[in-house]
Amino acid sequence: MANTAQTRKRARQNVKQSIHNHSLRAKFRTAIKLVIKAIKSGDKTAAQAVFRTSCATVDSIADKNIIHKNKAARHKSRLSAAIKAMT
Repeated sequence: MANTAQTRKRARQNVKQSIHNHSLRAKFRTAIKLVIKAIKSGDKTAAQAVFRTSCATVDSIADKNIIHKNKAARHKSRLSAAIKAMT
């Protein structure tokens, strides 16, 4: 356990930040799932609209260093390719 006041405070801050980061990661996963669901429904215009909003979410989470920028780019690229492959 933490011995000094500084390390006790740091432990409290880490718990608080961990909870916050967890909620942002959940928001990221939800945004990805919404796009996948729209793609599976078969409506290309709806999928494109959901993709645009989820891209903003993914980018904002990547800017906060919750996920790596390359991971965000990889997800956006794969989702974009899946939307383009729709007929």
